[in-house]
Parts: sequence; C-alpha cells; structure tokens
Amino acid sequence: MKQPNLLENKIQITFKDKRLLSNIFIHRSYLNENKGLKLQSNEKLEFLGDSVLSLITSIYLYKTYQNLEEGDYTDIKSAIVRTESLATSARTLDLGSYLCLSHGEEKGVGRKNTNILADCFEALIGAVFLDQGFDRTYDFVNKHLFADRLDHIVKNKLYLSPKSHLQETAQSRFHTLPVYQVVKQVGPDHKKRFTIKVFINAKPFGLAIGMSKKDAEENAAKITLDMLK
Repeated sequence: MKQPNLLENKIQITFKDKRLLSNIFIHRSYLNENKGLKLQSNEKLEFLGDSVLSLITSIYLYKTYQNLEEGDYTDIKSAIVRTESLATSARTLDLGSYLCLSHGEEKGVGRKNTNILADCFEALIGAVFLDQGFDRTYDFVNKHLFADRLDHIVKNKLYLSPKSHLQETAQSRFHTLPVYQVVKQVGPDHKKRFTIKVFINAKPFGLAIGMSKKDAEENAAKITLDMLK
C-alpha cells in the first residue's frame, strides 16, 4: 500500500490538511476490522465529491457546448460521470494502490473493484474541493476526468442511447427511420422475453432479445449500429 503523500506529486496538488488526504483512501471495510481507530471512512468525502462533480460538469458543458439542447447536457453528463468512467480515471492515477481495505476486500481484489475505485475518485474530488477550493477542483476534474474523453463522447454522440443514435444514423444515411418488429415473445406475463428485429428501408438488420420490449429494442439498435460501422 502506497503512502497518500506520493499522490500529491502525481496530481501536483499539495494538501494543507494531510488528514483529508489520508481520509480519501479509508474504505469502510478497513474500519470494520480496525474499530479502535479514530478514523472516518471516505463515504462523506465521496458524497461531497459527487455533488461537486455534478456542478463542475454542468458548468463545463454549459460553457463548452453552447449549441446543445438541455436534454443533450443531461445525457452527456450521465455518460462522463458514470461509474466506469470515474473508475478509469482512478486507475490512471493508480488510486487503488493507496486504499486501506479489509483483508476480505484485499483477497477479493478490492483494489481493482470498479465501484470502490469510482467512489475513491469522487472522495478525492471532495477532498480537493475542501482543501483547495472550487477553481482548483475544476481544473483537476478537467485534467483528470474530462481531458480528451469528453470531447470524444460529444463528437461521436456516445451519450445517445443506441435507439437515439440509430435514429440519427438512419435519417442521415438512409433518409428514413428504423422500424422495430417483435419477432417472438415467450414466457409468462411477469417474465416475458422479447425478440426484436430492426428494419431500415425494409432491409433486416440487428436481431436481439430482452426482458422488455425497450431492452430488446435497445439491444437490437446497438447490434445494428455495429453492423453499419
């Protein structure tokens, strides 16, 4: 386990309050095995970091992509702050190597756990905010989360659901809308499975199964987009 102060060099931020820096990496499982320690888990910092990240993302999107609609902002925001995205940033900074975990989490490869890493990254945002203020936190998030990733999401419209993306693609390339046809449905009412096929200009494309029509349509749209690449 690395010492937290090594992270300061990597992110080029020197914490005034070293207790905040240490608190970023205290997972609740560690405290369960060390009840005598007068420490808090990183959950409060994570809660704060989540809120700060939401505000930073909203401001950044508003300033950077002024021609988009409000609904687009919401979808892009969801795409960039999702757990997998935060965990990717955490892995880039090697946050897992600083974590204080229980023996059980250590054996269960907790240092690589996507949820734990995402929570730790949010805790880091919360700690930077408390210690350094909003502007420094804004710069940190821009550098270590947005970077080229957010531009890539926006330019390639990766924030759209597969159905929305396919609709735009079909209109642009074929001047028509995709049609979703239920090929089969099996099972009792409370546990139906739907098989749906996509047609564009009467030509068959993706075929997929889902536990609801919506899921099956989204799955079929995703397959169709892959076929159209």
